[in-house]
Amino acid sequence: MHSKHIAVIGAGYWGKNLVRNFYNLGALRTVCDISQEAVRKFTDQYPGTIGCCAYSEVLADEAVQGVVLATPAIAHAQQAKDALLAGKDVYVEKPLCLSEAEGAELITLAEKQGRILMVGHLLWYHPAVLKLKELIDAGGLGRIQYIYSNRLNLGKLRREENVLWSFAPHDISVILGLLGEMPESIQAQGGNYLHRKIADTTVSLLNFASGVRAHIFVSWLHPFKEQKLVVVGDKKMAVFDDTAPWPDKLLLYPHSVEWAGNIPVAHKAEAARVPLPEGEPLLAECQAFLDAIASRKPPYTDGKEGLNVLKVLNRCQQALESGATVAVEQAEEKSWQAHPSAIVDKAAVIGHSTKIWHFSHILAGSEIGPECSIGQNVVIGPKAKVGKGCKIQNNVSVYEGVTLEDYVFCGPSMVFTNVYNPRCEFPRKNEYRQTLVKRGATLGANCTVVCGITVGSYAFVGAGAVVTADVPDFALMVGCPARQIGWMSRFGERLDLPLTGDGEAVCPHTGEKYQIAEGKLRLAA
Repeated sequence: MHSKHIAVIGAGYWGKNLVRNFYNLGALRTVCDISQEAVRKFTDQYPGTIGCCAYSEVLADEAVQGVVLATPAIAHAQQAKDALLAGKDVYVEKPLCLSEAEGAELITLAEKQGRILMVGHLLWYHPAVLKLKELIDAGGLGRIQYIYSNRLNLGKLRREENVLWSFAPHDISVILGLLGEMPESIQAQGGNYLHRKIADTTVSLLNFASGVRAHIFVSWLHPFKEQKLVVVGDKKMAVFDDTAPWPDKLLLYPHSVEWAGNIPVAHKAEAARVPLPEGEPLLAECQAFLDAIASRKPPYTDGKEGLNVLKVLNRCQQALESGATVAVEQAEEKSWQAHPSAIVDKAAVIGHSTKIWHFSHILAGSEIGPECSIGQNVVIGPKAKVGKGCKIQNNVSVYEGVTLEDYVFCGPSMVFTNVYNPRCEFPRKNEYRQTLVKRGATLGANCTVVCGITVGSYAFVGAGAVVTADVPDFALMVGCPARQIGWMSRFGERLDLPLTGDGEAVCPHTGEKYQIAEGKLRLAA
C-alpha cells in the first residue's frame, strides 16, 4: 500500500483539520475542493500534496485507497457510493447521510465491495469517552439512571442544516454507545429565531427500555461555549467537560442518597479526577481509519453505528416537527438461523446461534435458548420453553406446558402430551399438566412422556419407552410402562451400581465419581 493513499474531499471549515492530521500522519496524497484558491493554498502549505477540483480525478487515481468526505451532508450518500464503487475505503464526516434507506444501501455496498465504511463520530476517539465507557461497562457507576448533554455555543451558524443535525450527532453517538441500546421513543422541541424554518436550539428526550432517560440540549445561540456530558448512576456520577483543561475533563462524584424515615437524604462528596492520556481526538480518529484500512477490520464508528445515529436523528426531527412522541423501531438482530420453509412467529424468542430446520413451526410465546438445534417438522409451543443447547430431532412436538432445561436431547419422533385424558368433543386447554425435563436428560427415539411428570437431570429414557411417572436423576428407563433398570453418568455411560442400597462408581470417560444412597444417585464432591 502506498504510504500516501488518502484523499480529503472538501477543505473548508472542518476539512482543513482532516487535511492537517492526515498530512501529519504521512498519509495525505490529495486535497480536492471546488475552490481552486483553497486547493492552491493547501498544496503550498503541505508540500508533496496533489490538488484537484474534480472528484472524478480522485476516484480514477489508483494510488488513492481511502477517501475522506468533509462535504455537506446532502452530498454524502452519492459521494460515498461513488467511492465504494470505485474500490475506495470511505471515511465520511457526520452524519453518514440524510436518508436511512441510503445509509442501509451504503452499508450493504461496502460489505459487497469488501470496503471500510467509517463515520466521523469524533467523541469515540476521545480518551475521556473511552474511559467513561470502560467505567460504565465495569459497573463503576452502578446502574445508569439518566444522562444529559449540553452542546452550546455562539458558533458557526448554518443554513444547510439546523442545529440538531449540526451539533447533536456526536452526543447521540456517545449516548447510544454508553448504554448499548436504542431508545424506544423520543420527544423534542426547539426554537427558530434567526430563520423561521431552521431550528437554532433544540432539546431532545430519549426514553430507553432499560429505564434510562437521556436529554440532549444543543444551541448555537448561547453566550458561552459548553460541551458537557453528565452520566448519573446509583453509585457514582460522572461529568465529561470537553471545555475543561485535561486534568479536569472527566470527574467522578461519589454522591449518594440514603433514606431516613422514608425521606431521601443526599450526601455530597468531593469530585475525583480520572487520569487520562492527553491527545488530539481527531488525530486518533484519522489513525483509526488508517488502521482499519491496513487491518481490514471495521472501526468502532462503522456504517452500522452511523445508521443507528441517523435513525435517532430522524426521529428527533420528526418529534420536533410534530410535537408528538415518536416511536423508534427496534432493529431485529437475527443471530439465529431458520430454513426458508420454517415458520417462526413474531412473538417467539429465539436465542443466538440456534438453528431451525425444514418445515418446523415455532409458535407465539415460545422461548428457545441459544445454541439449540431444531430438526425438521418440529412444532414448539405456544408458550413452551426450551433451554440452552437442546437438540430436538425430527418430527417432535413440544407442546404448551412442556419445559426443557439446558442440553436436553429429544430423539426422532418422541412424544410429549399436555392433557392427561384428552377428548376431541370436550376441549381441556385449562387442564394442561406441566412437564419438566431437567438438564442433560436424553429422551430416546419414539419414546412417550406422559404429561405432568418430571424427568430428572441426566436421566436416560430408552427408545420406545412410555414414561408415566417421575424419573430420578441419572436413571436409565426402558419399557412400557417405563421402569428403571440402571444408572447413567452425565457423559452417557451406564454405571455399575445397584438400583437400591449403597455404592460408588466412576465414569470411565470423565473420571467423575458417583455415589448412591437411599435409592438416589449423586455426583461425589
